Amino acid sequence: MKKRLLVTGYGGFVAGSVVRQAAGAWDVCAVHQFDSAPEIPGVRRRQLELRDTARLREFFAEEKPDAVIHMAALADIDYCQNHQDEAEQVNVGVTAEIARLCGRSGAKMIACSTDTVFDGAKGRYTEDDQPHPVNFYGETKVRAEKAVRELAPGSVVARLSLVVGLPVLGAGNSFLAKMVESLEARREVRFPQNEIRTPIDVITLGRALLELAGSEFHGTIHLAGCTRLNRHEMGLRIAERLGYPGKLVVATDSNSMPGRAARPNDASLDNSLARRTLRTPMLELADALELILSSREK
Repeated sequence: MKKRLLVTGYGGFVAGSVVRQAAGAWDVCAVHQFDSAPEIPGVRRRQLELRDTARLREFFAEEKPDAVIHMAALADIDYCQNHQDEAEQVNVGVTAEIARLCGRSGAKMIACSTDTVFDGAKGRYTEDDQPHPVNFYGETKVRAEKAVRELAPGSVVARLSLVVGLPVLGAGNSFLAKMVESLEARREVRFPQNEIRTPIDVITLGRALLELAGSEFHGTIHLAGCTRLNRHEMGLRIAERLGYPGKLVVATDSNSMPGRAARPNDASLDNSLARRTLRTPMLELADALELILSSREK
């Protein structure tokens, strides 16, 4: 009998990749908030407001998952900065309740966090480095991580670097999809030169999260690519690979824009633990782009 996997945040392009890859190997239930979530053969969908604690508890008791990959979050940094009560409810409150349910039932929880828990002062952060966020979104993720560790022993906190990819289900918040749309129209795209990251492709990320869900590993792990570069350079490399002129990729400074929450400058992650622990290989950016494009062509 297949193990039961619950994936939250379905409708986002990362969760869409996870669900598509899990279908067939797991008995998957994909939880979404909006009616527009697409169907995948063999995957059960459930629309649920995760902040409805009573309904969430009922649903969890009905579903009885063996593992939960929790991806639902408010991830727009500026929105979180300006709507802190809502960000607290979703990013901390919902995560803590799911962790509590997993802790009581024995389900393995994979809680997705972010490189934004770090302040960007040094870069190449390891799992042992102390978080020190520079914006409210990062603060919520630090508190969510703490709740998971305390309430769900045997869980995994997976800190994700910048995710590169195309939505596999025709919807989502992929920056690459928006970038391609702009480049095709010969419109400029702006990337911050001050932000250094270690981007990971959405396909590799899905594979890694599913491997963690089925493994004995617990603790904190950084899921990141093997290429460390600033986001402007990343944009230039993507444009070059896709055959668009580099002059359309314009450098900016995200921390000089008025009205925006602070961003960490160098939030690059050290992925040594992931490379030692997982069968799923962490990729260089060039290889990650080839994987993304070859998957699109299938």
